[in-house]
Amino acid sequence: MIQSQREDAVRPAAVAGLFYPSDPLELHSTVGGLLANAKTEYETGARSGKLYQATHSNASARVAGLDSSLPKALIAPHAGYVYSGPVAASAYHLLAKARGKISRVVLLGPSHRFAFTGMAGTRARAYETPLGLVPIDHSWLERASNAIPLGLSDEVHEGEHCLETQLPFLQLILGDFSLVPIICGRVSGDQVADLLEALWGGPETLIVVSSDLSHYLDHEACQRIDGKTCATIERLDPVSLTPEQACGSAPVKGLVTVARRKGMSIGTLDLRNSGDTAGPRDRVVGYGAWAFWEKEAANDSNDDTVRRHGQLMNDVARRAICGNGGVRGLDKIPPALNRAGACFVTLHKNGDLRGCCGAILARRPLIEDISANALRAAYRDSRFLPLERGEWHEVSLSVTLLSPLQSISFPSEAELLSKVQPFEDGLLIEDAGRHAVFLPAVWEMLPDKQEFLARLKEKAGLPRHHWSSNFRVFRFYARQTLKEGLHPACFEAGSRVA
Repeated sequence: MIQSQREDAVRPAAVAGLFYPSDPLELHSTVGGLLANAKTEYETGARSGKLYQATHSNASARVAGLDSSLPKALIAPHAGYVYSGPVAASAYHLLAKARGKISRVVLLGPSHRFAFTGMAGTRARAYETPLGLVPIDHSWLERASNAIPLGLSDEVHEGEHCLETQLPFLQLILGDFSLVPIICGRVSGDQVADLLEALWGGPETLIVVSSDLSHYLDHEACQRIDGKTCATIERLDPVSLTPEQACGSAPVKGLVTVARRKGMSIGTLDLRNSGDTAGPRDRVVGYGAWAFWEKEAANDSNDDTVRRHGQLMNDVARRAICGNGGVRGLDKIPPALNRAGACFVTLHKNGDLRGCCGAILARRPLIEDISANALRAAYRDSRFLPLERGEWHEVSLSVTLLSPLQSISFPSEAELLSKVQPFEDGLLIEDAGRHAVFLPAVWEMLPDKQEFLARLKEKAGLPRHHWSSNFRVFRFYARQTLKEGLHPACFEAGSRVA
């Protein structure tokens, strides 16, 4: 921890004219344009460290769908706007309806110019950008210093760009808000997590972590490393994140640690590098954007979504399977189905499983996830032959909407089993590079907790009695639509979709 005796009234803009325009009108136009053109890359992300290309949906519908579920936290990059601005905008445009709802921003980033141990706030009364002054909430800083050691140093903040570059986005989209600016030096992820817990607040408080990803690799190497970083963040794994992967690894690790503790939902919004935006490809810097939602909001939203739109969810799955176009051709899509969501689509034939495919993490609008998973369950589940038209009258379907993952802590298998709730919990297990999932519906076939876990291990390719210190388990809750037959809508379709 460090201390500084300087007390400047305002921390002046340090990188205006370098990282972003210094003229207020030009800056307003630049940020406004970035936000207007923002496209959340729901299909961008990392699955086992491999990058997947993005597809875009209608931006206005997507923002409307997120209105009822504003993110609690964001990760955004901090390079010059010509390079990282489009990626940062993919995060900030999720706040389009947040004006008047978010009044405080806790903003963390790494120190690039000043080496020190600990974390530092500032004595300044405000941060300045060409768009005006942002007042600093010193009462909130004092709240953190009462909980954990936190220094005050204007010297650390002077000239540092990682926080300043976030402010024009926040000013334009939130309007009036107070700022809690914190620079991280040599500090552990757990220490940052403890600070964030002290500053968490309620829905009026937004957490923003500023970080770029890998630095100065060629384009291909950057994609490979950043893909692994993205996978690490998506699975809420703070231990595996290193400074070489992200300059803001300490605050990112802190946020990921809290998200893991709280069972938050995470969405990868964009993942690119300077070679994709405005620079050469032989020496690039990586950028990513992520959003985090609190568990309670996500669970309540899922209950409401299935109650109000379960029939339409089934219809989308049915249309996809039977060749009626899935999402295409629908006149109006409810905002709740345009929100990022994770689901499974399950098919039964005469009471027996006939196909089941889905995703654990929300990477795209729910309505698109339903359509894609319905096709996979019908025609690409490797356990079954592709569904034939002659089977349609014997097949029923349902859609299961998943809550965010919640990590379970346990010292032994006996303790784990004591925490598992039969017929309520879905489980994801991970170890030795293997993983497997059981939906809550599996309890109907395997009601014994010990057998449930043993069969889940076998599904992952692990021995029934496997145990190690690296064995990890996550629970989730599921809300399922009513089981319905494929007909009659299927028989209005012209051909099978393969």
